[in-house]
Amino acid sequence: MPSVLLLLTLLGALCSRGRAMSREEKHRLRNQVVEMFDHAYQNYMDHAYPADELMPLTCRGRVRGLEPSRGDIDDALGKFSLTLIDTLDTLVLLNKTTEFEAAVRRVLSDVRLDNDIVVSVFETNIRVLGGLLGGHSMAVMLKEGGQHMQWYQDELLHMAKDLGLRLLPAFNTSSGLPYPRVNLKYGVTGPETRTGTETDTCTACAGTIILEFAALSRFTGDPVFEAHARRAMDFLWEKRQRNSNLVGTTINIHSGEWVRRDSGVGAGIDSYYEYLLKAYILLGDDLFLQRFNIHYASIMKYISQPPLLLDVHIHKPLLPARTWMDSLLAFFPGLQVLKGDIRPAIETHEMLYQVTKKHNFLPEAFTTDFRVHWAQHPLRPEFAESTYFLYKATGDPYYLEAGRTILDNLNRFARVPCGFAAMKDVRTGSHEDRMDSFFLAEMFKYLFLLFADAEDLPFDVEDYVFTTEAHLLPLSLSTAPHSSSLPSNRTSEEELDDSNFDWTCPNTRLLFPDPAFPRNLREPIRSAVDKSCPRPAPYREPGMGRPPLRAQDFMANNPEHLELLRRMGVSLIHLKDGRVQLVQHATQAVSAVAAEDGVRFMQEMMELSSQQQKEQLPPRAIQIVSHPFFGRVVLTAGPAQFGTDLSKSSTGVRGFVTVAEPYSGCTEITNAEYVQGHIALLQRGQCMFAEKARHIQKAGAIGGIVIDDNEGSSSDTAPLFQMAGDGRSTDDITLPLLFLFHKEGNILLEALKEYREVEVLLSDKARDRGVDVQETEEDCTTEATTPTSFEPVGQSQMNTVELDELAPEEATPSQEEVSPVDEDTSPAEEVRPPEEEASPADVAPPKEERDSEKRDELEGDTDSSSQSVDELLADWREDLEAFQQMEKDEL
Repeated sequence: MPSVLLLLTLLGALCSRGRAMSREEKHRLRNQVVEMFDHAYQNYMDHAYPADELMPLTCRGRVRGLEPSRGDIDDALGKFSLTLIDTLDTLVLLNKTTEFEAAVRRVLSDVRLDNDIVVSVFETNIRVLGGLLGGHSMAVMLKEGGQHMQWYQDELLHMAKDLGLRLLPAFNTSSGLPYPRVNLKYGVTGPETRTGTETDTCTACAGTIILEFAALSRFTGDPVFEAHARRAMDFLWEKRQRNSNLVGTTINIHSGEWVRRDSGVGAGIDSYYEYLLKAYILLGDDLFLQRFNIHYASIMKYISQPPLLLDVHIHKPLLPARTWMDSLLAFFPGLQVLKGDIRPAIETHEMLYQVTKKHNFLPEAFTTDFRVHWAQHPLRPEFAESTYFLYKATGDPYYLEAGRTILDNLNRFARVPCGFAAMKDVRTGSHEDRMDSFFLAEMFKYLFLLFADAEDLPFDVEDYVFTTEAHLLPLSLSTAPHSSSLPSNRTSEEELDDSNFDWTCPNTRLLFPDPAFPRNLREPIRSAVDKSCPRPAPYREPGMGRPPLRAQDFMANNPEHLELLRRMGVSLIHLKDGRVQLVQHATQAVSAVAAEDGVRFMQEMMELSSQQQKEQLPPRAIQIVSHPFFGRVVLTAGPAQFGTDLSKSSTGVRGFVTVAEPYSGCTEITNAEYVQGHIALLQRGQCMFAEKARHIQKAGAIGGIVIDDNEGSSSDTAPLFQMAGDGRSTDDITLPLLFLFHKEGNILLEALKEYREVEVLLSDKARDRGVDVQETEEDCTTEATTPTSFEPVGQSQMNTVELDELAPEEATPSQEEVSPVDEDTSPAEEVRPPEEEASPADVAPPKEERDSEKRDELEGDTDSSSQSVDELLADWREDLEAFQQMEKDEL
């Protein structure tokens, strides 16, 4: 157990290279971290507490049931002051002992854990149970110091046990894997629970319990919690694919069958691997290390393609499962440091750093050639976590500069008057009205530790292990009383050879013989990301002679291709509206291998659709630049298919806003003297968008903003859409027109009401606050998609895809696609490409946001008159299942 910590110390001592950052500069950055934390924490306490989270754009708390539902992501909210509990041990680490003591008293007096509410077992465990245990550890440490918390009598631990007992009913399954959700008051059985019917959970959801539950058992002396967590870990281990030693992403909690067989180190699986290694560190049980090492060897054999980490199929691990990576895998270099495998950690971190510098933040997902795949960024801390661990291991000041970049980007792009706002789109710089609790729990811990000296810390962090939510559990728990008869499935003898331990102790193979070694590793990766966007050659399975049909080669009118589809169990159904529906029945394939090829073909089709949505315009940004906002509030706006193309304007359109009269803009503007030279605010409804634009243009406006009249609509929960023309030529419209949902529009109207003069910038992306934004190479950023609904792909399932079948010369747009759209229709009805109606993917949460979050669909007109059959694949819908995985993976 001490060997891991010793390894970090040795590496840090022997591998410190490069130009050191001055002590004064480190202290300045350390103090800046504290100031940023104060800004976030105080705004939560002032504007949101006792709500679970802060909504930093509207300066109020997010209360579940009072705000529009965001789907699975809201399962983290339980009306238990989530952010305060998640922040307890951060307060102590940042030397805010007085604030910590006050926060503990608030938790004890205000927080209830018996609410009739359904919550995520995973999120509640890592954030709330972990937060209570971390707070208890800090309270005990301070009390033993003799100066603070002398009144404390384990009250937080009593709350933690109460919560643990409320989570235990979720483990009442034949497999021991927990249900993904539980009712805090009623458990999982009975109609009043409103849960307990789920069949699937993600691997991380079931495998990220052991640290908190074992700590609870050892703190309280009650072995029941650790026993249940071990049983779940044992079951996942038994269900690994024995040939590849990999686990899938989603598993049936009753049968143990893998529902999703793709395997990686990101969303849905990430913290399962993390907890195997950290359970060994915390509990001192070699069994966890043995299992981790077996998994790790397979990860490095199949998933790691330095510097990339690409998902594969567990039964065919040489077969890539996707061509993009999600941001949750950014934790993995830090885990590799704990493992002692420094070289691949440096390589992957460098790739992530270069992607961060290109887009300011890590997009939620990005392709193998480093383009944006999913554009959101909910202020995830995983990259900061790995940066800290690499600095701890190497002492290389390069990682201090990486930390400075993180700080600068948070302040420049995410900081708003009421806290820090998640990025809705890293391309435009627009914000989302959310500040997740993990931002305070994790981000500021790792950044403070990165810049702090040992004397700045109130305790020795090497006496603790960080949970996946960065809560602090003392290593002394390894010697705490616990049951010696806990059931466990021992690993077979042949898996316990000494080689499993080779990389867990300091090893000269890992130390850098050349001072330039880390830099030499980073240089080619920086070049690959920074100077070009290479595309890897298409995958071809070795030893199979003629490769199977690939999605990019498919032609719907090619008889040979249709025969290949038939052999893979894929059939075509011609729909009355001119589309073709692809349906796969794995049981109809000529062989198991052909069925696997069919699964891959369907997945490739989904990937191809996301890469070819070139007809859809990206979202635009409305940036409030006047006092007191100064560009710090950026609203996501929908574009129009007419008027000024803001993507071709280097400066955008800047002006003061005024409300047009009539507000609908459907007749001649009566307050033209006020609209002239201004950006006009209009209400949606009563006439066509183009008609509104013509009226304000005639009145002399320089731009227009249409605000949705559907109360409560928000870009957080509704699909972004484009405003269509009126069926006539719109060449006469020369001003830009953007669309805001009701919530974002209200932010603008409230600002106008309070400050009277509000100046905004309409642009393709937010400009830096008072600084010219560096232009990004366009060829590396233009490919971006937003997730849309799709049926999960698996061998045992029927997979369905639809596409437009019209030949190029016949591809006249349908009335639904590009005909005039009435203003009173809902956003989802406007300018909608042909799509199939897909049932929600049955996926349980993982971590990170990091386990889950997006339902944005950019609904756009697609003029198919110039498209070939291949290009019509752009109308297909993205795989929602993988995206929901991100939503649930604590973000």
